[in-house]
Amino acid sequence: MPRKFIKRFLPDHQKIKQNKAINMFGTLLHDANLWHLNRKSARGAFAIGLFNAFIPVPFQMYLSALFSIIFKVNLPLSVGLVWISNPLTMPPLFYGCYKVGEWILGPTGHNFAFQLSWDWLVASLSTIGPTFLFGCLVVASVCAIIGFFGIDILWRYSVARAWSDRKLKRLNKNKDN
Repeated sequence: MPRKFIKRFLPDHQKIKQNKAINMFGTLLHDANLWHLNRKSARGAFAIGLFNAFIPVPFQMYLSALFSIIFKVNLPLSVGLVWISNPLTMPPLFYGCYKVGEWILGPTGHNFAFQLSWDWLVASLSTIGPTFLFGCLVVASVCAIIGFFGIDILWRYSVARAWSDRKLKRLNKNKDN
């Protein structure tokens, strides 16, 4: 079930390979492992995509593509998961990251006023930066771990359920004969 569900949302890998932005990886994109969708590639892709979604840099998709190539996990899934943090969700997500950092490191004494710009990120590094970046790292790590084990458990459960359903159908078919 997870495979069929996930495949509905993934773009065609030929279209991705032709994309000019991702073409910078060249022949590395020809590795078949980057396009297969199985339990191992899905859990790694979830970990990479969710981790990079909480890293406050403008090139999150490139990071996900790079790590997908390095760890040989499903590239479209890891790049797609980065879009959890999009221009609409970034302010609440990054505010939550800041609050996590503040909860762990203590109050900074500065107000968090997020702006979707590189200038804001550079200017805030001296005031709220350490707390914000530490919070991003903690949240990214926790989400990556939850994503990795969550999709693994869901995948295993789905396969076990499919086997059980198949066995039950076979028993009912034999009973009818």
